[in-house]
Amino acid sequence: MRGMIRRLIIALALVATPAAAQDAAPPPATVVVAFDRDTITPLIVEGLANKETGRALEANDPVRIASISKLIMALTALRLADEGKVDLDRDVSDYLGWTLRSPYHPDAPVTLAHLLSHRAGLSDAAGYSIPLGESLEAKFADPAAWRDVGPPGGRVKAMEFDLPDPADFEYANLGSAAVATVLEAASGERYDRLVERLVFAPLGVKACLNWIGCGPDMQARAVTLYRHTGEVAADGATRLPPACTIPVAKGQACDLESYVPGTNASIFSPQGGVRIGMMDLAKIGQALMQADKSGLLKQATFERLASFADGGETGAKELFCHYGLGLQFIQMPESDCDDRLFDTEYPWIGHPGEAYGLLSGLWFDVDGKQGFAYFITEAPPPVGGDDTGNFTTAEKALMARALEMVSE
Repeated sequence: MRGMIRRLIIALALVATPAAAQDAAPPPATVVVAFDRDTITPLIVEGLANKETGRALEANDPVRIASISKLIMALTALRLADEGKVDLDRDVSDYLGWTLRSPYHPDAPVTLAHLLSHRAGLSDAAGYSIPLGESLEAKFADPAAWRDVGPPGGRVKAMEFDLPDPADFEYANLGSAAVATVLEAASGERYDRLVERLVFAPLGVKACLNWIGCGPDMQARAVTLYRHTGEVAADGATRLPPACTIPVAKGQACDLESYVPGTNASIFSPQGGVRIGMMDLAKIGQALMQADKSGLLKQATFERLASFADGGETGAKELFCHYGLGLQFIQMPESDCDDRLFDTEYPWIGHPGEAYGLLSGLWFDVDGKQGFAYFITEAPPPVGGDDTGNFTTAEKALMARALEMVSE
């Protein structure tokens, strides 16, 4: 009898173990892709693209990459400059048809270079999403949209040269709305179509802004973003087409066909609304890594993009100590900036992202030998002030794991 009971207990334990494992929560959706000049390799693909359906994540599933979108915006602006349709150093008021000025410095022109490098004196205190049907001009007329951090202007440091460009750094998402609208006004093209023509299509990338232009096949592979508390933060099933995917003012129809380019490109979320898979994001990294051969930008234009300026020395600005026209340098030698992500002695170039429980990054080393595109989901909001620096412990651990994998 004892032997029978013992065998029954063992059998029940064997049956129960897989069930317990099955009940364990899956890891947060995470993708890391490595790239060099010639190859793109998925390294880490974990978790579920959507918890409700249980669909497993795939390496190139499109995800909202947050502020890496600003780098794509900068590439669009510089490509348009190479076409001769826009001047980075011209007063943007000339394109907009109304005067964009800081109330603290009403005589100082604001340029695309100021806006792209966060040195126009803007603030997000007034909000930075301007819905369809509301006025971009009115948003910038709000005094809360500005900081008194000095007039736009000054000098930007570059690796071997100086360029006339903006002054005091203050990170602000609002500037992206102005940049994208200026690009529309200068070209006569809608911002999402500009990005497709100038960046995505030439690089063979499948991506879009706010799901506009991403067909049903990409929408079916959307990565739902969850907060660390478990609730849906972005791109759940009810927030994809045919639902309206752009911000719309109350009483306004969700109708892009009547939208006039050059009036309010904030509706495309240029500051963070790009949806793209990591394999495709790595293609953009490759083009930057080998800018001398990719032909994406003229050499002088790329040098302008790759110039950098000192950011700040306190708070969150420590992450942006060396930020240029939408392209960032981290881990610079002889720098006290708290911006270490990789356990290496050399600098990295790219852009980070953080929003809706997601942390993302596109980075390649300064010698152009190795790069990574990644995202992590279900991340708690950044707290700052701890001993891990401005990149989180989770991001640092993920990049340490990726570096170990590529060195094997």
